[in-house]
Amino acid sequence: MNASFDFVSKTDKPALLAFSTPEWLDASKSALQELGYKVHTAATHGDFLIRFSSAQYHVVLVEELFAANTMDENLTLKAIQNMPIAQRRHATFLLVGESFQTFMTMEAFKHSVHAVINSSELFLLKQLVEKAVSDNNAFLKSFREVQGRLFTSNARE
Repeated sequence: MNASFDFVSKTDKPALLAFSTPEWLDASKSALQELGYKVHTAATHGDFLIRFSSAQYHVVLVEELFAANTMDENLTLKAIQNMPIAQRRHATFLLVGESFQTFMTMEAFKHSVHAVINSSELFLLKQLVEKAVSDNNAFLKSFREVQGRLFTSNARE
């Protein structure tokens, strides 16, 4: 069995982190663990793609310069931006970096994520993640209810 295999149960709240800056990774990991998330980390872009495709993550945090020198070189961010919405709808995506002002909605929209967070505010990450997840859940509440009813009615047929 692979030593890095980590079973995700139905009751877990999985989170995926993609950071190149060790201090930011440590701060994010501890904040999410305090919120009750089961945290997985991606070391490379390929690792991110494998992990993201193998579990339905509730929260995904990506550093703006993850495995890259510039944001344009960030293959993980480009992959997220090009993912079909059905593949990414279950997760709340947050982009962390020095070039953002926290929770600027147009900046988040520009990068196809739910929220952007300035790295200087990582000390508030627990509250910021809770707000982003809550906002995303409120936005998708009606969609998820209708989707659930459709799946339930199709299962009965």
